[in-house]
Amino acid sequence: MDIKQVVEKLNKQLGTNIKTDYYTHIEEWRQWWAGNVKAFHIFNETTDTGRKKERKLYTMKMAKKVCEDWASFLLNEKTKISLEDDVSSEFLQGKEEDYGTGGVFGGVNFWTEANALVEKAFYSGTGAFVMKLDELPVSETGTVLKSDKTRIRLEYLPAMCILPLTVKYGKIKEVAFVSETMERGNSYVYAETHTLENELYVIRNQYYKTTDGALTEAPLPDGVAGQINTGSPNPFFAIIKPNIVNVYDNSMGLGCSVYANAVDNLKGVDIAFNNFVRDSWLGGKKVFYNQKLTKTEIDEDGNRIQLTPDDVLQQLFVPVGDELIDDKKLIQEFNPALRVEDNREAVQAQLDYLSFKCGMGAKHYQFHAPAQAMTATQYVGDKQELKQYAAKHGIIVERALQEIVRAILWAGKNIMGESVDPETAITVEFPDGYIVSDEEKRKQDKEDVQDGLMMKWEYRMKWYNETEEDARKAIEENAQTFGGFKYPPGEGEE
Repeated sequence: MDIKQVVEKLNKQLGTNIKTDYYTHIEEWRQWWAGNVKAFHIFNETTDTGRKKERKLYTMKMAKKVCEDWASFLLNEKTKISLEDDVSSEFLQGKEEDYGTGGVFGGVNFWTEANALVEKAFYSGTGAFVMKLDELPVSETGTVLKSDKTRIRLEYLPAMCILPLTVKYGKIKEVAFVSETMERGNSYVYAETHTLENELYVIRNQYYKTTDGALTEAPLPDGVAGQINTGSPNPFFAIIKPNIVNVYDNSMGLGCSVYANAVDNLKGVDIAFNNFVRDSWLGGKKVFYNQKLTKTEIDEDGNRIQLTPDDVLQQLFVPVGDELIDDKKLIQEFNPALRVEDNREAVQAQLDYLSFKCGMGAKHYQFHAPAQAMTATQYVGDKQELKQYAAKHGIIVERALQEIVRAILWAGKNIMGESVDPETAITVEFPDGYIVSDEEKRKQDKEDVQDGLMMKWEYRMKWYNETEEDARKAIEENAQTFGGFKYPPGEGEE
């Protein structure tokens, strides 16, 4: 997809002035995520005949690994979204026993796709949840009509598909989303703009056919309205990005990759790893021999070819002329050192620098067994930087999840006619067991109860999975059984 052509079309249609300079950075970050940056990983060597031979640097593809890890830290099977309104919660994610596999989330495979979106956002700098409404009836003027047949769908787009139109106080308020699609072998570009008119969002759709790299406007697919007056003051999208201050110019409200300031460290890892692999590749036994011991032929291009039984022997045996220089022997063996320890230390050092620059702490990627067993306290201490950055990124992720949930609930109530509450309280609980164990969290909660910072019934709700009513009842029964009183002074009441 040629982003410049799409931007030119939108600028003419909308009277906007979108710039495309920033997408050059996004493309570079994408190449690092894919593990193949042509300007870095491809190089040429000159052979003894003077010809150029293209070679590829060996790579660990650590950019993708970093993004995968951040996605698993922030959104995994332990992440939980809690809604105060039970009807809304069931509409969103099914009954409690079906959590994650029912409701709207179950229908759109939300948790798997959301995890992938965090990975995309962390490599490209920005990601977007975009709500779509299938089988949505719209009047000729674009007014949305209610229908219980309408179904909610979500798209999960990386930064190269996001074109901010209006940004206020660092927040994207109006935006165009573009994506490629294929229909019967023909390539199309779909553009969807979300703009505010009279404080309500209006969605407009355009469709372009790609022919020899050029875009020509095409009819919209069946069932896709040209204009949708949502009637909603809230956007049908939510933006997610790493919580990092963007140092790049002309970012238009987009974020930067989690490794934007660690590209040199990615290079360092691959250079060290390439040296390690090549030392192993070139470290086989060498046997230097007098050239008269084997036959040679001249190929059609005039190159001399040394004839050996197979490829292994071609690597093993090396002709050096009529005589060996040192002791005039016909054959001499040489065993190169592999430098395993030196190379391993070099790779580990570069990984330490990379994980430090990406907010994971200097010891996140460790391939050396510790000299002695690590205590739980030491482990938690080593993870403090990761914990701090996870909490920092979690602020943005939590807000994005709350915004897209509110959009879903708004559509459920105002378009699908469901008895849900778009204003219900929404809480996002992030997993942190890899940083703080459940035992440590439980111990801290006990101390909070003793200090009066947490109610006993809150403790029972959290750790015994009880309702507030059951928790209070259990505490009252325990108090009557042990000591003949309901609650100790100052506890048990809000």
